[in-house]
Amino acid sequence: MKSYIYSLGRPAAVAVLVALGALLLPQTARADRCDDLAKDLKNGIDGIKIGQTAAGTVYLAHPKAREITLGCSSKNFSNQLFGKTDRKPPPAFVDLMASAAAIVFTLPKDDMARGVTRCYRRLGIFRGDDVASRYRRLDMRCARTKTESSITISRSKDQ
Repeated sequence: MKSYIYSLGRPAAVAVLVALGALLLPQTARADRCDDLAKDLKNGIDGIKIGQTAAGTVYLAHPKAREITLGCSSKNFSNQLFGKTDRKPPPAFVDLMASAAAIVFTLPKDDMARGVTRCYRRLGIFRGDDVASRYRRLDMRCARTKTESSITISRSKDQ
């Protein structure tokens, strides 16, 4: 190798050594886009705490929700927000989900509040206890059981 570097000439040899040195230096860690979104949620909403990250899902905690998660990019969707609360969601939970969806999907909060409220209002005798709808190019799915209700907001990969 020594003879090969000398045959290249001094400027080329320096360039080869610099390139090898750059390859061998440790790479700086880059934050995941999903972790950045979780930090934005923490900074934008009071009382939210970031929990564990497992299998592309960041578990969050907030006093107004029983469960709240942020799903990261996968084959079918770019981002997904899931929240679970009592059977009849209190206005504070609707506001929490609207605020979180506004941050994750970069849409106005009042539009997201309208979409979340609309999704929950569709639950009932005529449409059933599991309703899927579209609002502002987002897929919203509201479901309820005898004790709790949940909402899933996601954006498809193709949009």
